[in-house]
Order: sequence, then structure tokens, then C-alpha cells
Amino acid sequence: MRRDYEFLTDPETAEVFVGVRLRGVDVLKSSILNKSNGFTGREREELGLSGLLPDSVDDISNQLLRVQAQMDLKTTDLGRHVYLNGLLDRNTTLFYRYLIDNLEDLVPIIYTPTVAEASLHWSRIFRRSRGLYITPRHRGSIAGILRARAYGERPIVVVTDNERILGIGDQGAGGMGIPVGKLALYTAAAGIHPDRTIPICLDVGTNNEELLADPLYIGYRHRRIRGDEYDSLIAEFVAALKEVHPGAILQWEDFANLTSFANLARYRDELPSFNDDIQGTAAMTVAGLIAAGRASNHSVADHRVVILGSGSAGVGIHDQIVAALVDAGLSPRDALDRVLVLDSRGLVVDSRSDLTDVKKSVAVDSAMTSQWDGGPPWSLEEVVANAKPTALIGVSGQRGAFTESVVRTAAADIDRPVIMPMSNPTSHAEATPADIIKWTEGRALVATGSPFPPVLEGHTIHRIGQANNVFIFPGMGLGALAARATKVTDGMFLAAAKALAASLSKSTLDAGSLYPPIGQVRQVSKVVATAVFAQAVAEGVGEPVADINTAVDAEMWDPEYLSYRAI
Repeated sequence: MRRDYEFLTDPETAEVFVGVRLRGVDVLKSSILNKSNGFTGREREELGLSGLLPDSVDDISNQLLRVQAQMDLKTTDLGRHVYLNGLLDRNTTLFYRYLIDNLEDLVPIIYTPTVAEASLHWSRIFRRSRGLYITPRHRGSIAGILRARAYGERPIVVVTDNERILGIGDQGAGGMGIPVGKLALYTAAAGIHPDRTIPICLDVGTNNEELLADPLYIGYRHRRIRGDEYDSLIAEFVAALKEVHPGAILQWEDFANLTSFANLARYRDELPSFNDDIQGTAAMTVAGLIAAGRASNHSVADHRVVILGSGSAGVGIHDQIVAALVDAGLSPRDALDRVLVLDSRGLVVDSRSDLTDVKKSVAVDSAMTSQWDGGPPWSLEEVVANAKPTALIGVSGQRGAFTESVVRTAAADIDRPVIMPMSNPTSHAEATPADIIKWTEGRALVATGSPFPPVLEGHTIHRIGQANNVFIFPGMGLGALAARATKVTDGMFLAAAKALAASLSKSTLDAGSLYPPIGQVRQVSKVVATAVFAQAVAEGVGEPVADINTAVDAEMWDPEYLSYRAI
């Protein structure tokens, strides 16, 4: 399907301009082409816009002032989220210019934690459909749906089946808020052109009784399909994506534990794909541990880690930390013994009879606990007391799970304990940074999944780094696209983690933060992308080029108004 525009270069002046096929009101209806009252007089005449706009011609800086004035009228973060998505639907370039210029303030509005509230209310705040909704009704025609709209070559696709949205569970069609938000960050953080981003909701039903009973619910009003029926729909979707968009990068997002691991294992060799909950969160965590080593003059190989939460994030974090420890010189056996995982029943140990195959893969040898005080089932506090971890990571969704006693025990014999309550949204965090700083007398290096304000302890201000996957997945997608990667490997994620940790300035570390400020994400994403590209080439899954930086730059779009010409 032919797009409504294309980027062209004037052969005489070398000016890059946009050739536009649409005319009149259709230009204004295209969010990717609309400049609002930013069209020049010549453009208005040439494109049939005369009389369709106010007389004044504003540059983008004036329009940004108007956006800010309208944002100032909003009284809630959900209201700001709805307004910004409306702006995205009207004027894509202006939206991204505003977002990039205000990343620190707007990432929490566009994505976590506000996106959780938006997903909860999706059917009530729904205004305009974005992306693609694929349901069981579309069996046999998914390829046609993917062709129904023209997208740029080699797009980034984020797909969810909505079953495990952040920490709030099954949201049915409301899960679409996640792909929309993630892809906005791909563009803002890594410069992926918006027309190369495809949010997809695999609406396979919902078991959320409130949604099924809600007359305003916009989704497929059936219970979730399971088993072969589900698997065959996923298989058709993947085959259709490969056919229609060869070279696409696919990100699996917010699937339940069983399907997240199964889909990743089944399809990661069929097309370049990854699961951000499993691999992105893991790389983010490893980057924090490497940074913590820089802050305390230790190697990542010195870490002993306890992870509360055995879902996709917890298992992914376990595997990536083990890989990082092996990469740092430990044997696989020693690395496995240094990373302990707990679920709702306590320590995941191989002597338990209730373990799924996924949990068996992270279970520790029961012989390791033979000299411990206490006895199974091992609680979090007992594990911390016996294992004496250097790092405590929470991805359980259990608010307050890191109690004062647990934190004090973890910090008892360590100068700079690493405490990372990473569950989203904010209300699900295992502990607050203020409490952790207080309970450790200011010694803890704290990172969280959602944004928290700085903590004043005595005369010291502690900056709380946000372990936000936005520092990983946009750079991963950008690097994989630029490298024309045929696969996204675990090695590429370890390279991303190392690059992120190396990007931290000394002043950031000295302030106690394990991650850069969100405002630096665009620069960081390029650093991550170049490392990912290099690793892809080293592993034989990427195409070598003379200059990786130039290749990465060529994939990045900057939101500005270019000149338009009718074609």
C-alpha cells in the first residue's frame, strides 16, 4: 500500500523535503503530515489548504507554547495523558517535539505510572483507534489486516495479549495503552520514525469480569482463548508479520508468565524478537548492579543477589545476572549459587515438588541451604539473613514486602547495599526510597521501577535512579534495526547493560543514582544502540558496516517541520 508522502531531496539545492500526495482537508486529517497553522503560504496554496486554517503562520516554537498553555489547564495526570494522546492523533511532529523537550516531566505521563491508570479506563477514555486490534474473528486474514495501513520499511512492532498489564493484571483491550506508550518512547528516546511503529493488541478475550460486564467495554467480549486455539492464532500472527513486514523487530509485551516464555522460545529464531519484561528488565537490572560496583569500587562478580518475584521479570533478571557473573569470570555453578529467587511460597529450591519448568530453571540446590538457620519454606527475611546478599531486587508487585526488618538485615554487614524495589506502578513498590534510606542510615544505593523524588537524609540529597526499561528497549530496537539483525540475542542484552552502566557520569553515581536522568535517554539510547549493533555483528547476526555510528544516526528521526511540496 502506497504511503501518502515520501522524503525526497531537491537535486539542485540538496534540500530534504516531504513530497505530499494528499490535498485539502485530507492533509490536515493525517497526523503525520499535519502542521496545524504551521503551513507556509506557499504550502497552503500548493496543497489546497487556503481558507482551511487561521491566517497566522506559527513556527513550532510558538505552537509548543500553546501546547504548554493547554497542558497547564489539566488537573490530573490521566487528563494530561489523554490530552497528549489526542495531540499525537492530531499532529505527530508537534507531539514528539514537545515530548523530547520535556522528557523528565512527560515520560511518567506517557508511560509508567500513568499508563496503568489509562489502561484501567481505556474503554472510557477511548477517542480514536491507534494501531491494530487482532481478535479470533480475524483468523485467516491477519496478513490482510497488517496490509490495511501503510507503514515504513522494517518497522518496530510492540504486541501484547493484555493478560499481565504492569501490576494490574488482565485489562483486555485496555492493554493497547502499553504498545502505544512503548512505541512513543521508541520514537522519543531512539528516533524511530513514528510511521515505522506498529502497536498491536492481540485481543484474545478477557477473564476480567468487570470488563465483561461493562457496557462501554470496547474489546472482544469473550473469555480468553487458551491452548491450541491461542497458539494457532499466535502462529498465524507471526507468519503474517514475517510476510508483510520482513525485517521487522518484534517486541512481546505484558504476556502472562506461561505464554511470555513459550512465545519467546518458540519464535525468537523465526524473526528478530524479544520480550521486554523478561530481557529488557533483566538488562536494566544488570546495568544497575554494574553501576553499583562502580559506586562502591567492586566488580559485578562480587554480587550476591536475592530476587523477590518469580514471574517473567524475576526469571529474566536471574538469567541475565547469571550470564553477567559468568562473563565476569565465575563458573556457571558459582554464578547460579549467587542468585536466589523467591516466589509466594518462599525460596525457589530444587527440593520443592510444586515447581513449574520455568521455576525449576532458577531453583537453587537444596544442599546450599543445609547449614542455614531456620528451615523450609524459607521466607524472605530468612533468605536474606542466611545468604547475606549484596543486592535485594523486588519484582513481586507486593507493596511493602521489603519491611524495615528485611532491609536492616540486608544492610547489616554491607557498606553499600543495593536495594531495588522495581514493581510498577508506584503503589506496588516493595518499599519507598525514603524508608530504605532511613533504615540503612543513608548507605543504600536505591533504584525503583517508577519515579520517586529525591530523598533528603541529614544534609545529603539522594537522587533515586529509575530502573526504567526506556534506557534499554529503544536502544535495543534501534541497534537491531540499524544492524539489520536476524536475531536478538542474550549477548546483545548484556552489551546493552554494559553500555548503559558505562554511560553514567561520576556526578550521577556520587548522588547515589544507579541510572541516568530520564532527560538523557536519547543520548543513552544511541550509546546502547551502537553497543547492540557491534555485538550483533560480533555474533554473526548483524551486517558489518564501515561506521556503526553513521549507520545508527541514519535510522534516527528528529521531529521538525520540513518543507512540503505537492507530488
